Amino acid sequence: MLNSLYIENIAVIEKSNIELYDGLNILTGETGAGKSIVIDAINAILGQRTSKEIIRNGADSATVFATFSDINFKARSVLEENGYSLDDGELVISRTLSLSGKNVCRINSRPATVSVLRELGLHLINIHGQHESYELFSPDTHITYIDNLARDNELLAEYRSAYSEYKSLRKQLADFTASETNREQRIDILRYQVDELDNACIEAGEREALENERRVLMNAEKIVSNLHKAKAYLDGNSDSGAIDRLDDSLTALSKAGDLNPEFEPLFNRMNDIFYELQDLNNEISDAIDNSEENPFRLEEIEQRLDLLNKLSRKYGSTEDEMLEFLENARAELEKLLQFDDSVSELTEKCKAAKENATKLARKLSEVRNKTSRDFEKRVKAEMSFLDMPGVELIVSREETELSRDGIDSIELLISANPGEAPKPVAKIASGGELSRMMLAIKTVLASSDVIDTLIFDEVDTGISGSAAQKVGLKLKEVSTSRQVLCVTHQAQIAALADNHLLITKNVSEGRTFTDIKLLDYEGRKRELARIIDGVNITDTALAHAEKLMNYTDKADVN
Repeated sequence: MLNSLYIENIAVIEKSNIELYDGLNILTGETGAGKSIVIDAINAILGQRTSKEIIRNGADSATVFATFSDINFKARSVLEENGYSLDDGELVISRTLSLSGKNVCRINSRPATVSVLRELGLHLINIHGQHESYELFSPDTHITYIDNLARDNELLAEYRSAYSEYKSLRKQLADFTASETNREQRIDILRYQVDELDNACIEAGEREALENERRVLMNAEKIVSNLHKAKAYLDGNSDSGAIDRLDDSLTALSKAGDLNPEFEPLFNRMNDIFYELQDLNNEISDAIDNSEENPFRLEEIEQRLDLLNKLSRKYGSTEDEMLEFLENARAELEKLLQFDDSVSELTEKCKAAKENATKLARKLSEVRNKTSRDFEKRVKAEMSFLDMPGVELIVSREETELSRDGIDSIELLISANPGEAPKPVAKIASGGELSRMMLAIKTVLASSDVIDTLIFDEVDTGISGSAAQKVGLKLKEVSTSRQVLCVTHQAQIAALADNHLLITKNVSEGRTFTDIKLLDYEGRKRELARIIDGVNITDTALAHAEKLMNYTDKADVN
């Protein structure tokens, strides 16, 4: 339930805090006072698209806060799935719009995205505006009424999953078959690519190793020269080399050790170094012997690198990418060579998927057929109550090819007058009839919906008198099980309010301001009189208003 709404700097509303309650909450006011702005603010909280144009002139940003309680299980599920928790069962949503176009959304003080608000809003509030009646003109929307009443969400989701699988397989098969004419050409291309890469015998990391080897060969002369120098320093001339001088030092240290055993560890350590140095000298000699120039090896490396660079431009920048390309090409080639087997297998899969989707679609159709009869009966009863006693309503169903909605094409047909054949809504319904028909549908669907707050924005358009009063009584009835907000210009409806909010507009210092306040008994009476009689309120209008209030207080809404 929506408990409160705080609006700041939206259009003509500078600041307003609106308290809302259980039952039927009525919003009235003169045209242009700001009633639609309240609905716009609620839409913003629900994650609907908004424009920076709604920001009050002279302000940099606009903000809306909404507080909810008694959150239903579907809304709780959305919160949990997105990592939000409820603070003492209360939900606070805020959204700030700035002139820069930036949106800042929060759920219980934590950042949120507009898409999360939109997903959550679907389970918090249902807004029915005057324009929504015209969705009855579009038969595509009619099937959703039947599905909503049937509560067949799980079956519908299962069918749509099966249909999606069938559609995917059907596309694969079509693509496969369409490419048959180019199959031989593709096979030739793949064979060439596979052969070229196979013959190259590419190894992972090969290019880096070759480049290192090329660098060594290009510096071979310098390397050998330095190896000779290193060996010369170790060998020296006669006894001047490092090894000979170390040998002399080792002899001296041995004599010292003979005289004092404490020096034996030093002798042993130096002895180890002496033999290690001899081994190093021998390895340097081997390196010199093995570094004979190979004039052809450098050319071989250059040719190999040229080939790898050429292949990399075609098949991938690295050896790993080229090898992956080779594996993919082999797999595709194998698939094309086994074309007949693949087509046969895919055809069987597609057939099985279609049979499964069709089976689920027929099951869904059976549920819709049964629900349609109940929908007809209940909506007709509601419309009869709303001063359309002679209405005839038929849920027309035709079987179609498999689609996202199954095999059903559903359209509502009505006859507003006895003796007339039912026809599509768009051809015969007036504005007032549309409003009442949509209210009747909403009333019927409300029983299968968990949404706690319903908003009706000027659903009384095109009706008056007895019909308006009965629309009010129906709204009152709905409000016994959920919170209802209604924007209206009809006194018969406003008189039924459990809570009546007046929206007024005034000008101060050249600026326009909107004020929203909860009316007491006398305030309600004067507002009803204004709706009845206009700006100049008469005693007769006041008496009529009080009579309406007293009558509706005693009215049986059931």
